[in-house]
Amino acid sequence: MSDTTDCAYCGCDVTVHDPVYVREGGESSETPYCNYGCLAAHVEEEGLAVGTTCSVEL
Repeated sequence: MSDTTDCAYCGCDVTVHDPVYVREGGESSETPYCNYGCLAAHVEEEGLAVGTTCSVEL
């Protein structure tokens, strides 16, 4: 049995990087990413930030 955790974006072993773990909504499980670069690439490719900006009143 392996002690590695694969990045949800690139598939690399996150334990050899500076990993980021994401938990969505009320889920108890976390999705691993190597670093913020892989997370940002995933968000960009999937269009996850489109239409989700906060409303800022100046």
